Amino acid sequence: MADRDPVERVWALVEKIGICMLVSRDGDDLRARPMAAFFERDQNVIYFLTDAQSHKDEEIVRDQHVVLAFADTGSQTYLSLTGTAEVSNDRDLVRKLWSTPAKAWWDSPDDPSIRVLKIVPKDAQYWDSPGTVVSYVKMAAAAISSARPAMGENVKVDL
Repeated sequence: MADRDPVERVWALVEKIGICMLVSRDGDDLRARPMAAFFERDQNVIYFLTDAQSHKDEEIVRDQHVVLAFADTGSQTYLSLTGTAEVSNDRDLVRKLWSTPAKAWWDSPDDPSIRVLKIVPKDAQYWDSPGTVVSYVKMAAAAISSARPAMGENVKVDL
């Protein structure tokens, strides 16, 4: 795992996992909700379709700083991105991002309440483990020997 380019690994994880928890600030509190990510690697941007009436849009207008938390529990791989967000009413982009999951929330890409949430990641941190079974074996061995297990790679990446 260590021989991979860390930036490319971040984007590969975004693509592989796809769904993340979007965390925004609501006054002094933090709020998280699941979102389906669309990304443009060459532009260093992640997009989400959102609703104009949602609280997250209001929160982002007040504070543009967000966290995206991706988790692939099957392979014990995790990714956290920090960045800034903005809400857009770009109708061409809405149509470009329209997909089957969006149909659960809106009837068509022409629904006037759909907005695009654009995230520009600043940095990322990922944790790559050797997999669930190997991780459990390493943890069990560490518990018996009182040594810390080698659980894989943890990398912080500027984007």
